[in-house]
Amino acid sequence: MITRIRPVILCGGSGTGLWPLSRKSFPKQFVPLIGEKSLLQLTLERVKLINTEVICVASDEHRFLLAESLDKTGVSGTLILEPVGRNTAAAMAAAALNAPPDELLLYCPADHHIPDTQAFAKTVNQGIDAAESGFIVTFGIVPYFPSTVYGYIAKGGKLGNANRVERFVEKPQAEVAEEFFVQGGYLWNAGIFLVRASTLLELLRLHAPEILDSVEMAVSQQKKDGSFLRLGKEAFVGCRSESIDYAVLEKHKEIAVVTFGHQWSDVGSWSAVAGLFEPDSLGNCLVGLGLIKESKYTFIHAPHRPVVALGMEDVLIIDTLDAILVVRRDHAEMVKEIVVELGKNHTYQATEHRRVIRPWGSYDSIDTGDRFQVKRISIKPGASLSLQLHHHRAEHWIVVRGTARVTRGDENFVISENQSTYIPLGIKHRLENPGKTELEIIEVQSGGYLEEDDIVRFDDKYGRN
Repeated sequence: MITRIRPVILCGGSGTGLWPLSRKSFPKQFVPLIGEKSLLQLTLERVKLINTEVICVASDEHRFLLAESLDKTGVSGTLILEPVGRNTAAAMAAAALNAPPDELLLYCPADHHIPDTQAFAKTVNQGIDAAESGFIVTFGIVPYFPSTVYGYIAKGGKLGNANRVERFVEKPQAEVAEEFFVQGGYLWNAGIFLVRASTLLELLRLHAPEILDSVEMAVSQQKKDGSFLRLGKEAFVGCRSESIDYAVLEKHKEIAVVTFGHQWSDVGSWSAVAGLFEPDSLGNCLVGLGLIKESKYTFIHAPHRPVVALGMEDVLIIDTLDAILVVRRDHAEMVKEIVVELGKNHTYQATEHRRVIRPWGSYDSIDTGDRFQVKRISIKPGASLSLQLHHHRAEHWIVVRGTARVTRGDENFVISENQSTYIPLGIKHRLENPGKTELEIIEVQSGGYLEEDDIVRFDDKYGRN
């Protein structure tokens, strides 16, 4: 195991290219996508070969999703929470300021797919000498088609196991990408960096001092909250939002690139997701309950219900509980634009899922109408909701699986499958799962106002207000 490197996982981003599965409240890096594992879980498993102690930088909104991913993979470390997203320069600076100055930091996006973990660790190892010599080391992917959706790195002269970076190239037009592919010497820019913490901070001080000043202030004001570090909000909100590419890389000369010649994907679109699965002889691929007839080069993602495609070609079909996407492969990059349009129309599916993840489990809004709402609530073993009350709604709970411990006013009692209880409006209450299996209840809410902000919390083990 390489012990001289600390992985830093950058967990920001909304992943709108994978809508409707990925949404702001539950972005693609946390979504179970490959073999019931999320891209973040796969990233953590990959970097475990380098170091089991990591730094993660994530949105405060996703802190419990992050903690759960670390628990599942047996990785530990420093979990830094951003009050708002301010792009990669600020996130990388926050990690570097929370690390020893002489530590080599491996910055990895949380949402890439790299199946060959051993090859990845070996390639990272090849960048150590250059990073210890004061270079920023980036990792370039050998192109396997002339892509127009990735930036490129032009390789320069040899530098030990690496090459100098001659220049960075923005996403090219098709004819330029074709020229790069045929000519060789150009790599896809993977956005993975290896650099000494002190080197990165020195370069930010030189090329983007305003960003570093803001982040230094936010780190000086950060507070520990359980296993999390919360950056100072006011200072971080005031930070300029800019990528590390524009803030530093385009202005700095001492940059090296190590070539990675194995499978890699940034999983940035549904066409990229489709490419991760083995197709049949006609190029079709099914995930879940899809059925295809008289079709070719068609991908169906249908985890919840049967989805049938007849006579389709070059089509991607993505089904979720509350939204369906049907798109030709060559239009997959336009999905982000549609999400913007949905947001402008205040369509909740643009950002929120019907099924909502909480630190204690999840709930699914099954049905809603005038003065009522029905939810299916799942609570993890040993977990509990906060002690709370509602000013505008009453609740009726029916246990359909497991055992529930209920607090209702001064009462405390247990109910099991096929039993129910009623929580009147304005009464303090709590729901707990004392068992070793998942607890599921059906909750029927009734009242004049049924939004989630009608919650007054008195005690919460997860530190929510």
